[in-house]
Amino acid sequence: MRGAMLPLSVLLLATCHFAFSIKDGLVENGNFEVGPKPSELKGTEMIGRYALPKWEISGFVEYIKAGQKQGDMLLVVPEGAYAVRLGNEASIKQVLNVTKGMYYSITFSAARTCAQEEELNISISPEWGVLPMQTMYSSNGWDSYAWAFKALLDIVELVVHNPGVEEDPACGPLIDSVAIKALYPPRPTNKNLMKNGGFEEGPYLLPNTSWGVLIPPNIEDKHSPLPGWMVESLKAVKFIDVEHFSVPQGRRAIELVAGKESAIAQVVRTIIGKTYTLSFAVGDASNSCEGSMVVEAFAGKDTLKVPYESKGKGGFKRAVLKFVAASSRTRIMFYSTFYTMRSDDFSSLCGPVVDDVKLLSLRGT
Repeated sequence: MRGAMLPLSVLLLATCHFAFSIKDGLVENGNFEVGPKPSELKGTEMIGRYALPKWEISGFVEYIKAGQKQGDMLLVVPEGAYAVRLGNEASIKQVLNVTKGMYYSITFSAARTCAQEEELNISISPEWGVLPMQTMYSSNGWDSYAWAFKALLDIVELVVHNPGVEEDPACGPLIDSVAIKALYPPRPTNKNLMKNGGFEEGPYLLPNTSWGVLIPPNIEDKHSPLPGWMVESLKAVKFIDVEHFSVPQGRRAIELVAGKESAIAQVVRTIIGKTYTLSFAVGDASNSCEGSMVVEAFAGKDTLKVPYESKGKGGFKRAVLKFVAASSRTRIMFYSTFYTMRSDDFSSLCGPVVDDVKLLSLRGT
């Protein structure tokens, strides 16, 4: 997981601190609605390692109320009334009681304030990643991110860390809604050689947010919050749900939100010389993402361009790519040919939806 790109530091290490036994959803005080005592606040800065209930803080960490102003900028909080802001080299930490050998995904919401090159470190010893926040995908300034890990210990530390060095320590990122979810990596079957082809297994989706969850770029298969899939691109892809978006099949899908810089891939075992069919759905998420879209599908060296005219109100079409395997391992990949912006919000990236990906071998070949 070296060099995985992601903004937020989640560090998991052995510890003897009290541990919270996890279940899917927010970690303890994960939305920061339980705040410090008045005596533990100096303006917005929290004073003392344990000022923030259920968390341990280090460095310049602020407790931010929704609607608070910083100069001419209004600070927005995505869930509830409070969030935290991490100054230079600041972090928040919580101990979690997990099951050794299990896979988990962390979801959190983050927003830039005044710094433009913000990133957050996320690490689970001995693995780590960096989430870049240069690209904001939602116009309200907040995006939700996910990152996954395999628990190497039963008790781990979740650390969110800002590595930035700004002249103004109050220019750090805002953090809110920290959640965790156990992942159960699916396996290929005789009905589908793809793993998690319908994207039903994925990170925790925050119920009070309507913008999906970003799967960060350069995420490898075994540490992907989207089990079975890799994000092989410079930009993130978006994990969306049927509660807030139009989804072609089932309850979950992927939106390719950054053109050719937003790609998902999976390597599948194939038999050289055998013929396969790759079928999938292409549509729009009913999020005012309008216009001519093209999804490019790849199966090894074979490609298929699938045009889709979106009215931004939902809908999808199906496509099939037939190919003969040239290798014992075939890379299946999807990306969007074009960049697209929402018609009702010209600062929010969007794109075509991909779902229901199936790979089958043709009998008699």
